[in-house]
Amino acid sequence: MTGSIHKKGKVYYVVFRVIDSETGGQKQKWIPAGDSKRAAERQLNDLMGDVHKGIYRELQKATFSQFAELWLDSYAKMKTKPSTLRGYKDIINNHLIPVMGDYQLTEITTDKLQRYVAMRLKKVKPKTVINEIVPLKEMFKHAVRWGYLKINPAEYVERPKSHRKEIDILTLNELREFLQVDTYYRVAFLTDIMTGLRSGELWGLQWNDINWTLRQIFVSRGLWKGQFQTPKTKHSVRKIDLTYPLVDELKYWQTVCPKNEYNLVFPSPQGKMSIHDNVVKRYFNPALKSARLRRVSFHSMRHTNASLRIEAGQNIKYIQNQLGHASIQTTLDRYGHLIREVNTEQVRRFENVLGYTEHSDSVSDSKNNSVRRMLEDFGKNESEGISNPLPVKHLEAVVNA
Repeated sequence: MTGSIHKKGKVYYVVFRVIDSETGGQKQKWIPAGDSKRAAERQLNDLMGDVHKGIYRELQKATFSQFAELWLDSYAKMKTKPSTLRGYKDIINNHLIPVMGDYQLTEITTDKLQRYVAMRLKKVKPKTVINEIVPLKEMFKHAVRWGYLKINPAEYVERPKSHRKEIDILTLNELREFLQVDTYYRVAFLTDIMTGLRSGELWGLQWNDINWTLRQIFVSRGLWKGQFQTPKTKHSVRKIDLTYPLVDELKYWQTVCPKNEYNLVFPSPQGKMSIHDNVVKRYFNPALKSARLRRVSFHSMRHTNASLRIEAGQNIKYIQNQLGHASIQTTLDRYGHLIREVNTEQVRRFENVLGYTEHSDSVSDSKNNSVRRMLEDFGKNESEGISNPLPVKHLEAVVNA
Protein backbone atom coordinates (compact mmCIF):
# COMPACT_ATOMS: atom_id res chain seq x y z
CA MET A 1 0.00 0.00 0.00
CA THR A 2 1.32 3.41 -0.94
CA GLY A 3 0.40 6.96 -0.19
CA SER A 4 0.88 10.31 -1.84
CA ILE A 5 1.23 14.00 -1.11
CA HIS A 6 -1.24 16.60 -2.30
CA LYS A 7 -1.26 20.35 -1.85
CA LYS A 8 -4.40 22.36 -1.25
CA GLY A 9 -3.84 26.07 -1.01
CA LYS A 10 -0.74 26.50 1.13
CA VAL A 11 -1.12 23.22 3.03
CA TYR A 12 0.39 19.85 2.10
CA TYR A 13 -1.61 16.72 2.87
CA VAL A 14 -0.53 13.11 3.24
CA VAL A 15 -3.09 10.91 1.46
CA PHE A 16 -3.37 7.11 1.83
CA ARG A 17 -5.91 4.35 2.33
CA VAL A 18 -6.56 2.31 5.48
CA ILE A 19 -8.95 -0.47 6.44
CA ASP A 20 -12.24 0.80 7.84
CA SER A 21 -12.74 -1.03 11.14
CA GLU A 22 -16.55 -0.80 10.79
CA THR A 23 -17.13 -1.86 7.17
CA GLY A 24 -13.98 -3.87 6.48
CA GLY A 25 -13.42 -1.90 3.30
CA GLN A 26 -10.85 0.77 2.56
CA LYS A 27 -11.20 4.47 3.17
CA GLN A 28 -9.04 7.37 2.12
CA LYS A 29 -7.29 9.46 4.75
CA TRP A 30 -6.16 13.07 4.27
CA ILE A 31 -3.81 14.23 6.98
CA PRO A 32 -2.58 17.85 6.98
CA ALA A 33 1.23 18.03 7.14
CA GLY A 34 1.87 21.77 7.18
CA ASP A 35 3.25 24.09 4.52
CA SER A 36 6.55 22.24 3.99
CA LYS A 37 6.76 19.51 1.34
CA ARG A 38 9.81 17.99 3.00
CA ALA A 39 7.98 17.71 6.32
CA ALA A 40 5.01 16.12 4.50
CA GLU A 41 7.32 13.55 2.91
CA ARG A 42 8.76 12.62 6.30
CA GLN A 43 5.28 12.27 7.75
CA LEU A 44 4.19 10.11 4.79
CA ASN A 45 7.13 7.74 5.32
CA ASP A 46 6.34 7.45 9.01
CA LEU A 47 2.66 6.79 8.40
CA MET A 48 3.29 4.23 5.68
CA GLY A 49 5.67 2.44 8.01
CA ASP A 50 2.97 2.22 10.66
CA VAL A 51 0.37 1.07 8.10
CA HIS A 52 2.57 -1.77 6.81
CA LYS A 53 3.46 -2.84 10.36
CA GLY A 54 -0.21 -2.89 11.29
CA ILE A 55 0.27 -0.40 14.14
CA TYR A 56 -1.39 2.60 12.54
CA ARG A 57 -4.03 4.18 14.76
CA GLU A 58 -6.25 7.09 13.87
CA LEU A 59 -5.51 10.21 15.84
CA GLN A 60 -8.19 11.84 17.95
CA LYS A 61 -9.38 15.15 16.58
CA ALA A 62 -9.38 18.44 18.46
CA THR A 63 -8.72 22.08 17.81
CA PHE A 64 -5.99 23.79 19.77
CA SER A 65 -8.63 25.57 21.83
CA GLN A 66 -10.44 22.33 22.65
CA PHE A 67 -7.28 20.50 23.60
CA ALA A 68 -6.05 23.44 25.70
CA GLU A 69 -9.22 23.25 27.79
CA LEU A 70 -8.80 19.48 28.15
CA TRP A 71 -5.13 19.80 29.13
CA LEU A 72 -5.79 22.49 31.73
CA ASP A 73 -8.61 20.48 33.30
CA SER A 74 -7.07 16.98 33.09
CA TYR A 75 -3.42 17.76 33.80
CA ALA A 76 -2.45 21.29 34.83
CA LYS A 77 -5.19 21.66 37.44
CA MET A 78 -3.98 18.52 39.25
CA LYS A 79 -0.23 18.78 38.73
CA THR A 80 0.63 22.45 39.15
CA LYS A 81 0.38 25.00 41.95
CA PRO A 82 -2.48 27.53 41.89
CA SER A 83 -0.09 30.33 40.94
CA THR A 84 1.35 28.28 38.06
CA LEU A 85 -2.11 27.23 36.87
CA ARG A 86 -3.30 30.83 36.79
CA GLY A 87 -0.22 31.83 34.82
CA TYR A 88 -0.82 29.02 32.30
CA LYS A 89 -4.46 30.03 31.88
CA ASP A 90 -3.50 33.65 31.25
CA ILE A 91 -0.93 32.65 28.62
CA ILE A 92 -3.26 30.21 26.86
CA ASN A 93 -6.38 32.39 26.87
CA ASN A 94 -4.75 35.76 26.19
CA HIS A 95 -1.98 34.82 23.75
CA LEU A 96 -2.04 31.26 22.36
CA ILE A 97 -5.74 30.77 21.61
CA PRO A 98 -6.18 34.12 19.78
CA VAL A 99 -3.40 33.04 17.38
CA MET A 100 -3.99 29.29 16.90
CA GLY A 101 -7.18 28.40 18.76
CA ASP A 102 -9.18 27.36 15.65
CA TYR A 103 -6.40 25.23 14.13
CA GLN A 104 -6.66 21.46 14.34
CA LEU A 105 -3.75 20.12 16.38
CA THR A 106 -2.50 18.23 13.32
CA GLU A 107 -2.32 21.51 11.38
CA ILE A 108 0.11 23.11 13.83
CA THR A 109 3.70 22.62 12.73
CA THR A 110 7.08 23.55 14.16
CA ASP A 111 7.54 26.39 11.71
CA LYS A 112 4.13 27.84 12.66
CA LEU A 113 5.14 27.79 16.31
CA GLN A 114 8.51 29.33 15.53
CA ARG A 115 6.77 32.13 13.65
CA TYR A 116 4.62 32.70 16.73
CA VAL A 117 7.80 33.09 18.78
CA ALA A 118 9.20 35.60 16.29
CA MET A 119 5.92 37.54 16.27
CA ARG A 120 5.81 37.77 20.08
CA LEU A 121 9.43 38.89 20.27
CA LYS A 122 8.47 42.04 18.39
CA LYS A 123 6.05 42.94 21.19
CA VAL A 124 7.44 41.61 24.48
CA LYS A 125 10.71 40.72 26.18
CA PRO A 126 12.43 37.37 25.50
CA LYS A 127 11.76 36.20 29.08
CA THR A 128 8.02 36.68 28.53
CA VAL A 129 8.14 34.60 25.34
CA ILE A 130 10.10 31.87 27.13
CA ASN A 131 7.38 31.75 29.79
CA GLU A 132 4.75 31.34 27.05
CA ILE A 133 6.66 28.47 25.42
CA VAL A 134 6.64 26.41 28.64
CA PRO A 135 2.91 25.48 28.65
CA LEU A 136 2.99 25.20 24.86
CA LYS A 137 5.64 22.47 24.98
CA GLU A 138 3.85 20.70 27.83
CA MET A 139 0.54 20.70 25.95
CA PHE A 140 1.96 19.18 22.77
CA LYS A 141 3.92 16.60 24.76
CA HIS A 142 0.65 15.39 26.25
CA ALA A 143 -1.11 15.59 22.87
CA VAL A 144 1.31 12.90 21.64
CA ARG A 145 0.88 10.79 24.78
CA TRP A 146 -2.92 10.99 24.60
CA GLY A 147 -3.18 10.03 20.93
CA TYR A 148 -3.95 13.42 19.37
CA LEU A 149 -0.60 13.74 17.56
CA LYS A 150 2.05 11.38 16.31
CA ILE A 151 4.92 13.84 16.60
CA ASN A 152 5.42 16.85 18.85
CA PRO A 153 5.73 20.03 16.74
CA ALA A 154 6.88 22.03 19.78
CA GLU A 155 9.82 19.76 20.58
CA TYR A 156 12.26 21.65 18.38
CA VAL A 157 10.91 25.17 18.83
CA GLU A 158 13.92 27.31 19.73
CA ARG A 159 13.68 29.55 22.76
CA PRO A 160 14.88 33.12 22.37
CA LYS A 161 18.03 34.14 24.19
CA SER A 162 17.35 35.96 27.41
CA HIS A 163 19.95 37.86 29.36
CA ARG A 164 19.47 37.42 33.10
CA LYS A 165 18.62 40.70 34.76
CA GLU A 166 21.41 41.87 37.03
CA ILE A 167 20.41 41.24 40.62
CA ASP A 168 19.92 44.27 42.84
CA ILE A 169 21.60 44.10 46.25
CA LEU A 170 21.31 46.53 49.12
CA THR A 171 24.59 47.64 50.65
CA LEU A 172 25.09 47.49 54.39
CA ASN A 173 24.66 51.27 54.63
CA GLU A 174 21.37 51.00 52.76
CA LEU A 175 20.20 48.15 55.00
CA ARG A 176 21.10 50.24 58.04
CA GLU A 177 18.93 53.11 56.81
CA PHE A 178 16.12 50.84 55.65
CA LEU A 179 15.80 48.97 58.95
CA GLN A 180 15.63 52.19 60.93
CA VAL A 181 12.28 53.04 59.33
CA ASP A 182 9.43 52.58 61.78
CA THR A 183 6.97 50.37 59.90
CA TYR A 184 4.60 47.58 60.93
CA TYR A 185 6.50 44.99 58.86
CA ARG A 186 10.00 45.94 60.07
CA VAL A 187 10.61 42.57 61.77
CA ALA A 188 9.29 40.77 58.69
CA PHE A 189 11.73 42.68 56.47
CA LEU A 190 14.56 41.99 58.92
CA THR A 191 13.69 38.28 58.96
CA ASP A 192 13.70 38.14 55.18
CA ILE A 193 17.11 39.81 55.01
CA MET A 194 18.54 37.50 57.67
CA THR A 195 17.10 34.24 56.29
CA GLY A 196 16.68 34.70 52.53
CA LEU A 197 13.09 33.40 52.61
CA ARG A 198 11.03 33.71 49.44
CA SER A 199 8.10 36.10 49.86
CA GLY A 200 5.50 33.32 49.88
CA GLU A 201 7.53 31.41 52.47
CA LEU A 202 7.77 34.52 54.64
CA TRP A 203 4.02 35.22 54.62
CA GLY A 204 3.17 31.53 55.13
CA LEU A 205 5.46 31.17 58.18
CA GLN A 206 3.67 30.01 61.33
CA TRP A 207 4.85 30.27 64.93
CA ASN A 208 5.07 26.50 65.31
CA ASP A 209 7.59 26.48 62.42
CA ILE A 210 10.17 28.10 64.71
CA ASN A 211 12.32 25.87 66.91
CA TRP A 212 13.49 28.26 69.62
CA THR A 213 15.88 25.71 71.15
CA LEU A 214 17.73 24.88 67.92
CA ARG A 215 17.28 28.42 66.58
CA GLN A 216 15.84 27.21 63.29
CA ILE A 217 12.93 27.94 60.99
CA PHE A 218 11.31 24.96 59.28
CA VAL A 219 10.04 25.95 55.82
CA SER A 220 7.18 23.70 54.74
CA ARG A 221 4.64 25.94 52.98
CA GLY A 222 4.08 29.14 51.07
CA LEU A 223 1.24 31.64 50.95
CA TRP A 224 0.04 32.95 47.59
CA LYS A 225 -3.00 35.18 47.08
CA GLY A 226 -4.68 33.94 50.25
CA GLN A 227 -3.96 30.25 49.66
CA PHE A 228 -1.46 27.98 51.37
CA GLN A 229 0.55 25.84 48.97
CA THR A 230 3.48 23.47 49.02
CA PRO A 231 6.96 24.97 48.54
CA LYS A 232 8.39 25.65 45.10
CA THR A 233 10.37 22.38 44.96
CA LYS A 234 11.19 19.51 47.32
CA HIS A 235 14.49 21.28 48.05
CA SER A 236 12.53 24.29 49.29
CA VAL A 237 11.44 22.24 52.31
CA ARG A 238 14.35 23.04 54.60
CA LYS A 239 15.61 24.28 57.95
CA ILE A 240 17.12 27.76 58.11
CA ASP A 241 19.49 28.64 60.93
CA LEU A 242 18.79 31.81 62.91
CA THR A 243 21.17 34.16 64.67
CA TYR A 244 20.66 34.95 68.37
CA PRO A 245 19.72 38.61 67.71
CA LEU A 246 17.05 37.59 65.19
CA VAL A 247 15.65 35.07 67.67
CA ASP A 248 15.41 37.89 70.23
CA GLU A 249 13.59 40.10 67.74
CA LEU A 250 11.14 37.34 66.86
CA LYS A 251 10.47 36.54 70.51
CA TYR A 252 9.62 40.16 71.18
CA TRP A 253 7.49 40.35 68.02
CA GLN A 254 5.54 37.30 69.23
CA THR A 255 4.36 39.30 72.26
CA VAL A 256 2.91 42.10 70.12
CA CYS A 257 1.96 40.19 66.96
CA PRO A 258 -1.76 40.46 66.14
CA LYS A 259 -3.64 37.28 66.99
CA ASN A 260 -4.82 35.41 63.95
CA GLU A 261 -6.60 32.16 63.17
CA TYR A 262 -3.73 30.77 61.10
CA ASN A 263 -1.06 31.36 63.76
CA LEU A 264 0.94 33.37 61.20
CA VAL A 265 4.19 35.01 62.27
CA PHE A 266 3.57 37.97 59.98
CA PRO A 267 -0.17 38.56 59.56
CA SER A 268 -1.62 41.82 58.34
CA PRO A 269 -2.20 44.57 60.94
CA GLN A 270 -5.82 43.38 61.07
CA GLY A 271 -4.78 39.79 61.88
CA LYS A 272 -5.53 38.48 58.38
CA MET A 273 -3.26 36.85 55.81
CA SER A 274 -0.67 39.23 54.41
CA ILE A 275 -1.18 39.88 50.69
CA HIS A 276 2.23 40.31 49.10
CA ASP A 277 1.27 42.99 46.58
CA ASN A 278 -0.37 45.04 49.33
CA VAL A 279 2.69 44.76 51.56
CA VAL A 280 4.97 45.92 48.75
CA LYS A 281 2.74 48.85 47.78
CA ARG A 282 1.75 50.06 51.25
CA TYR A 283 4.79 49.21 53.38
CA PHE A 284 7.92 48.08 51.51
CA ASN A 285 8.09 50.80 48.86
CA PRO A 286 7.15 53.58 51.34
CA ALA A 287 9.88 52.30 53.71
CA LEU A 288 12.44 52.59 50.92
CA LYS A 289 11.21 56.10 50.20
CA SER A 290 11.35 57.10 53.87
CA ALA A 291 14.93 55.85 54.03
CA ARG A 292 15.70 57.85 50.85
CA LEU A 293 16.79 54.71 49.03
CA ARG A 294 16.50 53.71 45.41
CA ARG A 295 13.53 51.55 44.39
CA VAL A 296 14.43 47.85 44.50
CA SER A 297 12.25 44.77 44.32
CA PHE A 298 11.11 42.87 47.39
CA HIS A 299 13.14 39.91 46.10
CA SER A 300 16.28 42.02 46.50
CA MET A 301 16.23 41.18 50.20
CA ARG A 302 16.73 37.52 49.32
CA HIS A 303 19.56 38.46 46.96
CA THR A 304 21.07 40.61 49.69
CA ASN A 305 21.00 37.67 52.09
CA ALA A 306 22.93 35.56 49.59
CA SER A 307 25.43 38.38 49.11
CA LEU A 308 26.02 38.71 52.87
CA ARG A 309 26.49 34.96 53.21
CA ILE A 310 29.08 34.94 50.44
CA GLU A 311 30.87 37.96 51.89
CA ALA A 312 30.93 36.16 55.25
CA GLY A 313 32.68 33.19 53.61
CA GLN A 314 29.93 30.65 54.14
CA ASN A 315 30.25 27.37 52.24
CA ILE A 316 28.44 27.49 48.88
CA LYS A 317 26.72 24.16 49.58
CA TYR A 318 25.44 25.52 52.88
CA ILE A 319 24.20 28.65 51.10
CA GLN A 320 22.36 26.47 48.57
CA ASN A 321 20.61 24.57 51.35
CA GLN A 322 19.70 27.70 53.29
CA LEU A 323 18.22 29.37 50.20
CA GLY A 324 16.42 26.20 49.11
CA HIS A 325 17.84 26.00 45.60
CA ALA A 326 17.20 22.76 43.73
CA SER A 327 20.88 22.43 42.82
CA ILE A 328 24.17 24.04 43.67
CA GLN A 329 24.43 25.02 40.01
CA THR A 330 21.44 27.33 40.49
CA THR A 331 23.26 29.05 43.34
CA LEU A 332 26.44 29.39 41.30
CA ASP A 333 24.61 30.64 38.21
CA ARG A 334 22.77 33.29 40.19
CA TYR A 335 25.47 34.42 42.61
CA GLY A 336 28.72 33.13 41.14
CA HIS A 337 29.80 36.62 40.09
CA LEU A 338 29.68 37.69 43.73
CA ILE A 339 32.02 34.86 44.65
CA ARG A 340 34.49 35.95 42.01
CA GLU A 341 34.50 39.47 43.44
CA VAL A 342 36.04 38.23 46.68
CA ASN A 343 38.46 35.76 45.10
CA THR A 344 41.37 38.20 45.48
CA GLU A 345 41.28 37.52 49.21
CA GLN A 346 41.60 33.79 48.52
CA VAL A 347 44.61 34.43 46.27
CA ARG A 348 46.23 36.56 48.98
CA ARG A 349 45.81 33.76 51.51
CA PHE A 350 47.36 31.28 49.10
CA GLU A 351 50.34 33.60 48.61
CA ASN A 352 50.79 33.82 52.38
CA VAL A 353 50.88 30.03 52.71
CA LEU A 354 53.60 29.90 50.07
CA GLY A 355 55.65 32.43 52.02
CA TYR A 356 55.13 35.52 49.92
CA THR A 357 54.88 38.93 51.62
CA GLU A 358 51.38 39.69 52.76
CA HIS A 359 49.82 42.56 50.82
CA SER A 360 48.50 45.34 52.98
CA ASP A 361 46.60 46.93 50.11
CA SER A 362 44.58 43.90 49.08
CA VAL A 363 41.23 44.49 47.47
CA SER A 364 39.52 42.77 50.34
CA ASP A 365 40.98 45.32 52.79
CA SER A 366 40.24 48.33 50.65
CA LYS A 367 36.76 47.60 49.37
CA ASN A 368 34.52 50.50 50.28
CA ASN A 369 31.55 48.18 50.64
CA SER A 370 33.31 45.52 52.68
CA VAL A 371 30.92 44.22 55.28
CA ARG A 372 33.58 43.78 57.91
CA ARG A 373 35.12 47.23 57.34
CA MET A 374 31.72 48.88 57.56
CA LEU A 375 30.93 47.04 60.75
CA GLU A 376 34.25 48.15 62.21
CA ASP A 377 33.42 51.73 61.28
CA PHE A 378 30.02 51.41 62.92
CA GLY A 379 31.67 50.01 66.06
CA LYS A 380 34.10 52.91 66.10
CA ASN A 381 31.26 55.38 65.83
CA GLU A 382 29.49 53.70 68.70
CA SER A 383 32.59 53.94 70.89
CA GLU A 384 32.79 57.65 70.10
CA GLY A 385 29.26 58.18 71.32
CA ILE A 386 27.44 57.86 68.00
CA SER A 387 24.70 55.32 68.62
CA ASN A 388 23.99 52.60 66.08
CA PRO A 389 20.53 51.18 65.33
CA LEU A 390 19.88 47.64 66.52
CA PRO A 391 19.64 46.09 63.00
CA VAL A 392 23.39 46.55 62.44
CA LYS A 393 24.06 44.08 65.22
CA HIS A 394 21.88 41.58 63.40
CA LEU A 395 23.89 42.01 60.24
CA GLU A 396 27.11 41.58 62.20
CA ALA A 397 25.74 38.27 63.43
CA VAL A 398 25.20 37.15 59.85
CA VAL A 399 28.76 38.04 58.92
CA ASN A 400 30.19 36.13 61.87
CA ALA A 401 27.90 33.13 61.40
